[in-house]
Amino acid sequence: MNTTDAKRVLETALICASRALPLREMEVLFDGGLSSDTLKLLLQELQDDWVGRGVELVHVASGWRFQSRPAMR
Repeated sequence: MNTTDAKRVLETALICASRALPLREMEVLFDGGLSSDTLKLLLQELQDDWVGRGVELVHVASGWRFQSRPAMR
């Protein structure tokens, strides 16, 4: 799977999730085909992709999630 497709899978899973997703749950989406380091890199890229929008991708204690930016609350 190429990086664009992997980012699309992560983005969709995070947007549709009802709670923050930990890395280990995201790894399952790829049947172990992506390392934790690769997933972290892709998540950082997704954060950059969402700069300037009303929502942001953040890392919290329980995992990763999309949330509204403070300026939009």
